[in-house]
Amino acid sequence: MHIAVAGNIGAGKTTLTQLLSKHYQWDAHFEDVVDNPYLDDFYTQMERWSFNLQIYFLNSRYRQILRIRESGKDVIQDRTIYEDAHIFAPNLHAMGLMTNRDFQNYTSLFELMESLVMPPDLLIYLRSSIPNLVNQIHNRGREYENSISIDYLSRLNERYEAWVHSYEKGKLLVIDVDRLNFVDNPEHLGEVINRIDAEIHGLF
Repeated sequence: MHIAVAGNIGAGKTTLTQLLSKHYQWDAHFEDVVDNPYLDDFYTQMERWSFNLQIYFLNSRYRQILRIRESGKDVIQDRTIYEDAHIFAPNLHAMGLMTNRDFQNYTSLFELMESLVMPPDLLIYLRSSIPNLVNQIHNRGREYENSISIDYLSRLNERYEAWVHSYEKGKLLVIDVDRLNFVDNPEHLGEVINRIDAEIHGLF
């Protein structure tokens, strides 16, 4: 079984992935943030490095999906290949931070990769308000994220909502992280787990 966690920057994807991996004994696959050679440069000079960053993520996530399928294990994945293509790259293009030529090249490559992979069995979307995202980003203190603007987060949130609204690739579970603090409240984590159980086992 392949479970994926989606959501904006600071929504709590990595934390929830860790918690669910521990609870269900699923193999966890995380986003390549530490070893990503473009992140620092991207947040300093978005227009120059946007295409490079998105290609790096696309390559990384495609390889990750292949490893997930080859493993034959139950896996939970922190962020999906779809978010780059439907949210981050189009947002950079719309903001004038990725050229038409680069965006078309990126989109063509994504469409080829998408045709060769299977979607997750369950997508968990972490819905969050902008104030909550800002608070989370501030609390984790990643230096390269200091330059992220409210406008940038808001644009991403709008695209996430539009994408989730039209998502039809498989089962979808939406978690309101403004309401459910699964990090500090065991009861809230229990509610999330109950809802996942219902989706996995088909209980309604």
